[in-house]
Amino acid sequence: MRSRSAAFGRSSLSKKMLILKKTTMIAAVVRSIHLAVALGLFCLLLLTGCDFTQFKSQQAHISQLVLVTPSDPDTFNYALNNSPYSVFPLIYNGLVSQNGITGELEPALAESWSISRDRRQISFTLREGLKWSDGKPLTTDDVIFTYQDIYLNKKIPTLYRDFLRIGNTDVFPSVQKLDRRRIKFTLPEPFAPFLRSLGTLAILPAHKLRSSVLSIDAKGNPQFLSTWSTDTNPPEIIGNGSYIIESYTPSQRVVLRRNPYYWRFDTQGNHLPYIDRLVLSIIPSTDNQLIRFRSGDLDSLQIKPEMFRLLKREEKRGKYTIYNSGPTPGIRFVGFNLNKARNPQEKPFVDPIKSRWFNTLAFRQAVAYAIDRERMKNNIYQGLGELQHSPIAVQSPYYLSPEEGLKVYSYDRLKAKQLLLDAGFQYNSKQELIDWDGHRVEFTVMVKSEDKSRLDAAVQIQQDLSKIGIKADLQVLNFNVVLKKLLSSRDWECYVGAFSAGLVEPHLVFPFWYSGGSFHQFNQGTQPGESPLKGWEVSDWEREIDSLFAAGVKELDLSKRKAIYNRFQQIVAEELPVFFLVNSLSFQAMRDRIENTKFSALGGAFWNIDEFRITRDDNDFK
Repeated sequence: MRSRSAAFGRSSLSKKMLILKKTTMIAAVVRSIHLAVALGLFCLLLLTGCDFTQFKSQQAHISQLVLVTPSDPDTFNYALNNSPYSVFPLIYNGLVSQNGITGELEPALAESWSISRDRRQISFTLREGLKWSDGKPLTTDDVIFTYQDIYLNKKIPTLYRDFLRIGNTDVFPSVQKLDRRRIKFTLPEPFAPFLRSLGTLAILPAHKLRSSVLSIDAKGNPQFLSTWSTDTNPPEIIGNGSYIIESYTPSQRVVLRRNPYYWRFDTQGNHLPYIDRLVLSIIPSTDNQLIRFRSGDLDSLQIKPEMFRLLKREEKRGKYTIYNSGPTPGIRFVGFNLNKARNPQEKPFVDPIKSRWFNTLAFRQAVAYAIDRERMKNNIYQGLGELQHSPIAVQSPYYLSPEEGLKVYSYDRLKAKQLLLDAGFQYNSKQELIDWDGHRVEFTVMVKSEDKSRLDAAVQIQQDLSKIGIKADLQVLNFNVVLKKLLSSRDWECYVGAFSAGLVEPHLVFPFWYSGGSFHQFNQGTQPGESPLKGWEVSDWEREIDSLFAAGVKELDLSKRKAIYNRFQQIVAEELPVFFLVNSLSFQAMRDRIENTKFSALGGAFWNIDEFRITRDDNDFK
């Protein structure tokens, strides 16, 4: 047995903490599946129309950070969350965590682990004296409950099951209690991403949730599915992370306070986190976020390209520093709904006429050639970005570059038109594109309202497509509505979205690419709790991607794994279920009074927030 431990772990705070909104991508993934997927990882919060005076005058000795999110929380039930924006990285830990700088795995709730020689058994030892935020002991029984009764419970539709799936079948690890502090996972075969996947999965409180899992409602579903919604009194939400929810005011803010039972201490024996309270202000508009930051109401802000030059000029006077971690690890894309299935009322999710266009490869390729991404980079992203060609982030050791043979689509309007003509499309006297049966090529492009740069990209795509005779109508929606269309009702046509891309482990984007995955939005299949979809088809190239991911998780040799994921990237580039756009550079503004920040592309701005300190000045205590 090979053992590994560290002095203490750090909670992984993905920049996927960008928190959902409630007005008009992807959870995501996702984000970035991600997964990653990585998964990843979140952008914190701001404020609309609410009065901060009460916070600035209350409790003069309470240290506080005011952050921002574009959306209300979708749920307070971790297992049921499908959004890339949430408070969960602040209120929950898993067995292990990922260092936001190095990517190395570190102990979290588990102080150590050991891996058997055949790599099929991983044993964890929990820290002594762990407690939940209500003071109750956190034990191996909570770990067993979380995995057996929630993540691996087929009656609970949680996306996290995909992270535990071994290959493409319904085969999962088993977990058993060894003693008071030790548990063991047994895998049916070696599974390279398993240990890292555990870092994305929170441990949940059995003493609070077990009864809801065991109880059945009138429809025969576990009452767990309606437990800990956003209507729940926040103090009832029990966690094990650095903070706990103190209050939630819809459309205004989430307030979190320091968890008195958090397990981490610094090297001098001081209890973490250092900062007493976090205010996550809900502000959908990036323009309003900018106004609030410049007025001093916010302590940190993710900087969009259009904000950069203004805020850079004011950096010294505003007493903040702008950090740049390079291209964002998330992926921005435009994609079509390739789903040929029908809903329970026998209505196709996509108009069959349009579905035929979308499922024609030449049509998707023509759209790719028609989008001027250089113009998008220069105009929308102010030159502060890079063209993205792959579903894997450029920082990843698994990234396949164009120089290594990845197929790319440089802007070429004439080539786009020729592809359409060769496929049987025609142009009428008005130079409008019509299909084989004389139908005008027209569809709706869905985009979320909360992200200005993504909305601007959708507008440019609309303009670019008009130059090849395609009429694209914009559908600007609240991100909560977007998620429901993508993952539930499936009634959408084209989507300008985003997901997270695993920087270290490609498998973290598995839920997006696996044909049966919970985030396989471009051809979403039957999900747990649903009746089988009628007419749903899986293409040969989707099945090949499934096989590649199944092979990738079994292969332990880095060079051989890279070859597997190279082939995956080539298939995506050739078949174009989604076409990648531009990744902006990742900028974060942080007030200079905040110490110990360690902003990185991998961890984001807040992965080590429990180590943040506030120096004393006039704005120390709000």
